[in-house]
Formats: sequence, structure tokens, C-alpha cells
Amino acid sequence: MSSDLTRAVILARGLGTRMRRDAEGTTLSAEQAEAAASGAKAMMPIGRPFLDHVISELADAGVSEVCLVIGPEHTAIRDYYDTLPKARVRISYAVQEEPLGTANAVAAAEEFVDGHRFVMINGDNFYHGSTIAALAAVPGNALAGYTRRGLLAKGNVPAARLSAFAMVHAVDGVLVDIVEKPDAEVIATVGADALTSMNCFVFTPAIFDACRAITPSARGEYEIVDAVRRLVAGGEAVRVVTVDDGVLDLSSRADVGPVQRALADHEVRL
Repeated sequence: MSSDLTRAVILARGLGTRMRRDAEGTTLSAEQAEAAASGAKAMMPIGRPFLDHVISELADAGVSEVCLVIGPEHTAIRDYYDTLPKARVRISYAVQEEPLGTANAVAAAEEFVDGHRFVMINGDNFYHGSTIAALAAVPGNALAGYTRRGLLAKGNVPAARLSAFAMVHAVDGVLVDIVEKPDAEVIATVGADALTSMNCFVFTPAIFDACRAITPSARGEYEIVDAVRRLVAGGEAVRVVTVDDGVLDLSSRADVGPVQRALADHEVRL
């Protein structure tokens, strides 16, 4: 990995609304059912906590400093990582006082970033280290644009759910817009083979001014997608790196089985 990209911010505060719901036909262990009921997606036991797998993969890609953005109530996450032996990474925390959206969560990590470029990912997604390394290889801000083929063949996201993720509109490898829940007209304009965003970014510190400049969305939250749009509108280039790979998405109880099978042989080294 590029020597300037050794920091990662993981959004680990997710409220786990979908994870709390029962899913017909799913079988979880007692520990997994307890984690699901609490909405603690990132700490879901997948041999060991899911977040361990995520952090280990970041370390494989060269990340040595990890900041978990958590809520003030997440003392169990602190207790776990503060006592866990670690050889490759240092883990710190940024507290998002209220669940005011992903851009607000990123803004909470500004002190940790300390003027450096950094990786930003979701705590309930497993991204391959090769994807992080590909983002590190380009300068400035970058976004992983996933091919439909890669997501379907190498991840656990079924075709029916792909439309729930945002479509990437890029020209000559530079982001124009991120279109959430695109309708038929947008798909026709951007193209059915357009890349998909799975919220895997590399940011420069310019993202923090963008996070502060946006207004709440219709959901009443400060969204990282709106902050990225503000970056682009302000003349900051966001390069789109095409990724023909999958993502393991741990959003609901139905995802636990497929994710567990996919990570059965994954070695965790923190």
C-alpha cells in the first residue's frame, strides 16, 4: 500500500434495524441471535466478531491505524478491543454523540485523521484488501466502483438487492455523481452496466469541510453521499477505481449464514 494511506475510519455505530428483525428460515447460534437482537452487526460472531475480519483485511492492505466510530453506549466494543492482543494495528475510537448520519460519523473522526488521507468503510461490510490497495494506488479522493458481475459472483448481495445500492456516474474515471436508488430514466442515462458504490472510499481531509457544509437529507441525517457531492461541486476530483470483486454485506439475519461460509477459512491477524 502507498505509505501515505495507513489510516482507516470504520463506521461502526449502525443501529442494526434490519438485523433486529426476525428472518423466517434463518438459523443462528445463541450468541449470534443475541447479537442480532441487540443490532450489534459489527460484533456478530463469525467464528470471532465480524469486525475482526474487517480490520484484519485492512491490515493486510497496509493499514496500521484504525478508528472505530461508535456511539457513547458502545462500551462493549471498547472493552473488547482495548483488551485484545494486537500486533499489526492500533485501534482508537471516535464517538458520534447522536446517530445523525454517515457524514456526521465521519466528521467525528477528524482529530484521528490529523490531516492524512484515510480509508472510510462501513462496519457491516467486508471489503477485500486488494480493493483497498487499488484505491491507495491513485492520488487524492477515490471511490471503489463495483461491477455488477463481481458483486453477484463474488459477494453475497443478490441481484434483487443491487438496486438498493447507489449507482456511480463517472466520466473518464472521475466521479460525476452518486445516484441512490436510480430509476429507469437514470439507468438509461448512466447505463445498465454502471458501477455500484458500496461505501468504500479514500478521502483527503477536504471531506471534513464538505461534511460541515451540507444540510440534513430528507431523513434528517447528514449523508456521506451528499458530502461527496459537495466535494465534487467544489472542484475536488474523486477518482473511480473499477473493482471486479464482491462485498460481504452483513445487514440482516439472512446474511449471517452466507457471510459465515464465505469467511470460514479467513485468517484473522490483528
